[in-house]
Amino acid sequence: MDSDVFHVRHTVQEAIDILSSSKDGNQISETLWTVKHYLCRTENPPSLKVTEEFTRSHFTTFLQGLINNLNPDWLELFQASFRLNKVADVLEKFLQRGGLSALMWEVCKQQTQVGTPVLQEAILNRIICLPDHLSNKFQGENQTIFFPQNYFPLLGMEIVQVLERIFDSLRDGLDCSISFVSQVLGKGCAHGRRKEILNVLVPHLTDRTQSDCIWQRMCWRLVESVPDRWMEAVVCGFVQLAPGSAVLTRLLGNLVLKSKKAEFVMTQKLLLFQYSYPTVVLQTLLGYLALESMRRPLLIKVFKELLETWVSSSAIRHCPVEQQLYISKAILICLSHLKEEEIINNRQELLTSLMEGMKCHLDSNLPRIRFMGMVVAECLSEKITPDGPVLKFQYEEDDEIRELKSLLTERPEETSVNDSPSTSCKEKNGDSFICFIVSKKDGLDDDLVPYDMSHDKELKKIKAPTYIRDCIAILTGPEDADKYEATMNVLEALIRKNKAAVGEISVELTKVLLHLEEKSYIEDFLGLRQRAMVAIVVIDPIPVARYLTSEFYSLNYSLRQRMDILDQLLGPKGAGIQIQSSSSSSSDWQKVVDERIKSKTRRFAKGKCQVEPLCAPNRFGPVVGHFFFPLLQNFDRPLNTFDLLGDDHLVLGRLAHTLAILMYFAVNTVVASAMGKALLEFVWVLRFHTDTYVRQGLLSCVSSLLLSVPAERLLEDMTEELLEAQFWLADVAEKDSDGDCRSLAVQNLLLMENLKKKLEIPPR
Repeated sequence: MDSDVFHVRHTVQEAIDILSSSKDGNQISETLWTVKHYLCRTENPPSLKVTEEFTRSHFTTFLQGLINNLNPDWLELFQASFRLNKVADVLEKFLQRGGLSALMWEVCKQQTQVGTPVLQEAILNRIICLPDHLSNKFQGENQTIFFPQNYFPLLGMEIVQVLERIFDSLRDGLDCSISFVSQVLGKGCAHGRRKEILNVLVPHLTDRTQSDCIWQRMCWRLVESVPDRWMEAVVCGFVQLAPGSAVLTRLLGNLVLKSKKAEFVMTQKLLLFQYSYPTVVLQTLLGYLALESMRRPLLIKVFKELLETWVSSSAIRHCPVEQQLYISKAILICLSHLKEEEIINNRQELLTSLMEGMKCHLDSNLPRIRFMGMVVAECLSEKITPDGPVLKFQYEEDDEIRELKSLLTERPEETSVNDSPSTSCKEKNGDSFICFIVSKKDGLDDDLVPYDMSHDKELKKIKAPTYIRDCIAILTGPEDADKYEATMNVLEALIRKNKAAVGEISVELTKVLLHLEEKSYIEDFLGLRQRAMVAIVVIDPIPVARYLTSEFYSLNYSLRQRMDILDQLLGPKGAGIQIQSSSSSSSDWQKVVDERIKSKTRRFAKGKCQVEPLCAPNRFGPVVGHFFFPLLQNFDRPLNTFDLLGDDHLVLGRLAHTLAILMYFAVNTVVASAMGKALLEFVWVLRFHTDTYVRQGLLSCVSSLLLSVPAERLLEDMTEELLEAQFWLADVAEKDSDGDCRSLAVQNLLLMENLKKKLEIPPR
């Protein structure tokens, strides 16, 4: 007998013996794989002669032996992976063949009768949690169809199929329940997969509800039947994905009137408790409330609640700027939907809100908050008193302000490209025309080209002063507009040109300029005065600094004058980063910190190396203490007209930023360590201040001392203080309502980590 034929016969007989007697799962599995080798193509397939021998003479015998000895207990003997793979294969085929829709359809049919809630709950849990169960079992070797990003879009398609079958059933006059589908939808969305499910479901429902009332009612019932515990996730998903308020009305109907949970989500949660949604979602939501007369009372209610937040000084101080922008957008969108009679009925209440909210926003230290308040106040005024005088503020428009203003125009629904307004008439922007009027009787030709005189300046007959003493005499004498203007235009140049003369009268001239009232007829008066004051302090720093720091805490100065004092004290080294009166953000300071961090960070790069800046002695060092320490002496002592720890937080914030900049410029000075210690005490006293601008200044102070005080001095003099400050910074980085504060805190923590590594301070 041929050896191959004998080997096949022997293998088959041995396999039948093992299957009939063995209780070892591994041995049974290996035997089955051995026999399967004769039937399948493998890397080392048997010869054609062997395959034919097995198929012709032994395959039937083996199958008979396998059937005779097949035992259900075998599955328990096999490895877990074998059983899991078989189950996963079956489930995959079940999903690919529409098993989920068939299963849900059967439950929907049973719900019209007396069903078994326990069984339905079990099915619901298995449908939603199937990817989680298999992921836990396979530990990273799961089949791709069970990945959540693949499974839940498939579930969305299966929900669509069930809804199609329910539609056919209703159209044929047969009873059918949709509540189980609602439960699947609700639990799936609440499970964190609303995006995957609704990205499939919402477009289909949008299309089907466009012209079919049965589908509209089905869709309304689908969402209304979602249990309350899952309603929020479903409603948020529909609002976010619906392409406009008209579509949302088709999908939800009057759900907001039928479900208290839906009302809370749509009128409170999405508007007052969250602020992460884009503007188009706000337009969709508020447009939905405005489209139906029965829902309009909710629009009025929402509008008033938004205004209550807008006029709250506490909310302005503590809410993130992004949330206040979100609320401002919502107010303007509501305003765009209000009808004239609704405004008339609530005019007095709206006027009160306008005045209170405008005051609160204008009192803010943050320009962004002030500008938002100005825009909302202008729009409210325009709507409330369309025929009377309206508010108008001066500010520079940016993209944010332009977007806010655009929201006052109601968005057209379902406008196609062909319906877009004609663009044939274009405005002429940027073109300037010079009107030239001539009289016929002058005998001149009407076609003469006019000569552009727009840039001509009127000749001044007043001669500008040439001596500093003359300037003082003019500015302190009887007001003469021409002389005042001529003096202010040349004052800075005269000061810098006559340093010796300025040294004799520096304090006197500073006093004159500090008390000089603003002259509106002089172009850039504030800038001219500021530059002149800075020039004085650069030339004669110590006497001027002593005078200004003593006057800062004196009686009978306005807040504007006190801030002028702080700006002038920055003169010797602050020319590049002076705090402008129109801006109170810390972005400029952050740029300075970033530049210093970059200079202290070692980088490896290809190509030409950057040239190192030339080192030079810090000429500000010998005098910086005269600027710094007097400003820290009396900040906690209230005066009759001035209270830094009370209402005058704008000046307190400016003081903190000024101290931070002075600390920054004290680098490489002997006094830096003492300044840093005093500054850290100042920060520690005020670290929980409620005003955002003040907190930004305090965090800037921490940045400056970490960057300017030598690392060795920090270790010796302020170790404990810095370790305590680290916990405070971590809390700010995690919980502060202002994004700039969080960013500054993170920067400070990174700087402290670098110091720890450098100085090997053990963690506390």
